[in-house]
Amino acid sequence: MLLCVTANHKTAPFDLLERLSRTPDDLAGSLSEGSKGAVVLATCNRFEAYVDVDGTADESDVARILSTVSERSGIPADTLNASSAVHSGARVVEHLFAVASGLESVVSGEGEIAGQVRRALTSARTHGTTSPELERLFQRASEAQRKVKNDTALGRAGRSLVRLALELADSRIADWGTARVLLVGTGAYAAVTLATLRERGAHDISVHSPSGRGAAFAAKHGIRALPKAEYARAAAHASIVITCTSAEQPVLDAAILREGRGPALTALPAPDGTAVDCPIPGHGFSAGATPSQLIVDLGMPRNVAPDVAEVEGVALLDLETIRLHAPLEELQATDAARSIVRAAAATFHEVGARESVTPAVVALRGHIFGLLEAEIDRARKRGDDGGQVEQAMRHLAGVLLHAPTSRAHELAAQGRGSEFIAAVETLYGLSAEVEAQQDDAATA
Repeated sequence: MLLCVTANHKTAPFDLLERLSRTPDDLAGSLSEGSKGAVVLATCNRFEAYVDVDGTADESDVARILSTVSERSGIPADTLNASSAVHSGARVVEHLFAVASGLESVVSGEGEIAGQVRRALTSARTHGTTSPELERLFQRASEAQRKVKNDTALGRAGRSLVRLALELADSRIADWGTARVLLVGTGAYAAVTLATLRERGAHDISVHSPSGRGAAFAAKHGIRALPKAEYARAAAHASIVITCTSAEQPVLDAAILREGRGPALTALPAPDGTAVDCPIPGHGFSAGATPSQLIVDLGMPRNVAPDVAEVEGVALLDLETIRLHAPLEELQATDAARSIVRAAAATFHEVGARESVTPAVVALRGHIFGLLEAEIDRARKRGDDGGQVEQAMRHLAGVLLHAPTSRAHELAAQGRGSEFIAAVETLYGLSAEVEAQQDDAATA
């Protein structure tokens, strides 16, 4: 049975999600011990463990998952239990389909989550922790996401966290065309942020990478790369600083800003390489004066230390603030998107139910056709001129098998597939054959 333990922006504070985002890459391996498989999905707004447990899930399975996550993350199990929700069976499917489609994100319809769901499955494959059912679950989740994106207004108008953050920044940036922007980070989020900044008209953009990847990123995207020696000064005098790195420790704090504000800023290079002396029109500050700037922290864990908000003239916008300011009316999923998710989940269950009785159906048909072939062989020996007896017997066998096969699928759809399996075992004594078919299906 499928089981999901989730802590997300609806159930847990951001500082807890921040700590969960640091869980080891091989956590799924630990969770899969004693189970068929596990996939871990960790994003800036949620942590979810999907586990394929043997038999029916119960409280002991949940306790084991929480205990494992607690041990690997250092977070007390009681804290995890109080900040998480548990889904099992059919509810797991609809939940993941909704998550993958962006319906459970801070900003409904945001696009980044789809890639994160795919990467979670890829990581589990790399570590060898998937199971056939988890593979099917995550693959169908991506299909549901694509249908939501292509067939609904939610997909076409989905707004990412980056876009929302910059919309919130609009009130402080009078003219993006004259704003001096410092981007800290070079990952996927940085590329999305850069593209979104350019859409808004920003062109004076520089990048700093704590890991040393700034030059390559800058060359690829046609912006300036800042070496470590210039970082503090640039951070202190930028109109807006946007951080989006995977660093586990803050890359910007009050000390860095104060260090950068030491000497007056003069002759920073402009995008064309010429010198630009302060004051700079449109930046809201002049040389020697206290800058008025916005710092946007899109990192998880946090990239910016909370003490920067205590620096004069600085406003800090982090993920928790973004969540609080997100317009509620735009966070509501459309009825069409929810309908697609529910329909996709129903199809998943129907297909899964059919597969659950397939070994028994195959065993029954094999048994009947085995008897049939024996009778046909005897008929041939007695002289079945023209094969009329054989044709009639094959037709009769097909007719007789139609009803139990149809009934098997009906019972499976009602969640009663085990009744059909039990009937086949009782009436025909095919228990061993059914088990063999189940083993073959599991390893196929």
